[in-house]
Order: sequence, then structure tokens, then C-alpha cells
Amino acid sequence: MNENYPLSVLKAAKNIRLLLLDVDGVLTDGRLYYGNSGEELKAFNIQDGLGIKLLQRSGIEVGIITGRNSALLQRRADELSLDPVVQGREDKWTALTELMEHMEIGLEEIAFVGDDLPDLAVIRRVGLGITPANGSATLASQAHWQTEKSGGDGAVREVAELILEAQGKLGSVLATFQ
Repeated sequence: MNENYPLSVLKAAKNIRLLLLDVDGVLTDGRLYYGNSGEELKAFNIQDGLGIKLLQRSGIEVGIITGRNSALLQRRADELSLDPVVQGREDKWTALTELMEHMEIGLEEIAFVGDDLPDLAVIRRVGLGITPANGSATLASQAHWQTEKSGGDGAVREVAELILEAQGKLGSVLATFQ
């Protein structure tokens, strides 16, 4: 196992079957961009997308719970075959408990990446709560782990590699690119 990760984080990551992500500040840099015509713009990191695909190929589901609604996010979620995708739910803990009613999964099998206070209740309760480098200080103090990369700048890829390494799958995934 990698010495860069605390043993408790590796142990928790070994059990993960579902990775759930916040969007703004996790999959994006957290900024809201608006064009002159009122259109909303978002930038997604392509390395995060590949990390998501690698998890999915390894049998780990990846989904979203976010407080905002965005057609752009739905487009990206569709491109990456993300499921579940829950938008417009500021009470993310309630959204997660409702999701779990329809899934055969325990909290200890869920990892969640969030960056700010609306994510706190979930971060505290899941098996592996993570915040990116740019996450709020409150979340950083409550999360199991904080990435070195910021949201929108490869944090999700970092999480993907952590989970794959903890589960002994990273080597075989990387071998497919050689």
C-alpha cells in the first residue's frame, strides 16, 4: 500500500462501492461563470473524468448529489454515465438517505467528496468523507482525508486513484494503458 495515505483512509477506501460527488468546488473550481447572454458556463477537468471512468470499469459506481440545478452538469453526467444524479438538493444528507432506500449499500461502502458546509452532514456519516484542497477549513477538520489537488483541478482523479489503490486494482487499471 502507498505510504502517502493514512492507514485509516486506506482501510475505509477498501470498502467503497459508491463514490458520490458534490459538483461546484469538487468537479469544478467552485466559481460560477455567466456569459453576457445569461448562459451559465462550467469547466470540468478531463483527468477527473478519466478517474471516474476508471472507477466504473473497476465496478465502483459514481454519482452526484448537488444543491444546484444545471443542464450543463446533466450533460457531463450523461457523458460519464454517472448514476445516481441528484440535483437541486441542498439537504444532501436527506437526499442520500432517500437514495439508500433504493440501493443495497451501507454508509461504510460510500465515499463522498464535498467542499463546503452543505456537505458536512454527509462527510461526517459516510465510510470515507473527503474534501479537496480548496475545501472549507470546517470540512477539512471533519473529513477523513483531504486531497492535494483542488476541486476542478484533479481532486476527483486523486480520489479515484486512492480508492483503486486501496482495493488493489490500480496496477491492473494502469496496465491497460501500456
